[in-house]
Amino acid sequence: MVFNFAGKDEKLAGKPVEVGQAASDFTALKRDLTEYEFFKETEGKVVLISSTPSLDTGVCEFQAIRFNEEVSNLSEDVAIVTISCDLPFAQKRFCGANGIDRIEVVSDHRNLSFGNAYGFVIENVRLLARGVVVIDKERVVRYVEYVPAASQHPDYDKAIEAVKALV
Repeated sequence: MVFNFAGKDEKLAGKPVEVGQAASDFTALKRDLTEYEFFKETEGKVVLISSTPSLDTGVCEFQAIRFNEEVSNLSEDVAIVTISCDLPFAQKRFCGANGIDRIEVVSDHRNLSFGNAYGFVIENVRLLARGVVVIDKERVVRYVEYVPAASQHPDYDKAIEAVKALV
């Protein structure tokens, strides 16, 4: 799979995740540097994973803010997780500056656990590609979008519709 990053086509590492397959567990770092264990943290919830290259860019910033706003219109049985390779310190600063307080924002910088498990690692730059994965309460992937270019937004409405159909 290919992702256009900074005007150049880059290969994504790993096998892309597909609708109907079992979700994979992963670990990441929370903004306070404690470990985030995906299955443990989202037990019994429908989950929307929002993958971004870097929160310090306009499209990524918009993506995190949009999903932070959307979660207030969803059931308490829904968790939204934004993941990037930004350092937890930068994520903490970003969340504070932008009022991101309703979604979990975690870092995959340490070992690319999410990126490798879900096929989102941009090989030559060690960042995550943009996309969305929706997982049901039984841990089955129900919606996937790999956005083709860093400059493009995911289909926010389709992703939220996918979540609402599962609760």
